[in-house]
Amino acid sequence: MKVIFSKLAKQELYDAINYFEIEFKGLGNQFKEEVKKAVKRISDYPEAWSVVKDDIRKCLLHKFPYKLLYSIEKDHIFIIAVAHLHRKPDYWI
Repeated sequence: MKVIFSKLAKQELYDAINYFEIEFKGLGNQFKEEVKKAVKRISDYPEAWSVVKDDIRKCLLHKFPYKLLYSIEKDHIFIIAVAHLHRKPDYWI
């Protein structure tokens, strides 16, 4: 299934990649690859992750303290946020 990132989710993704790259060379790329793997899992099994609120689901990344918040639409998956787990929980609402 096609996956579309919201404008804000894309910005969160790029900000996190840049932050990790500044912290340690190559870490930003590792984060990006981990997000790609999570997107693939979501695309393959969209209903596998728990519902957070209404029809919004979350998929936790394995190696980083982040989650992808998404909704299942008629013809695509919509990524709402690339959220740090220690950030204010409902900031994305």
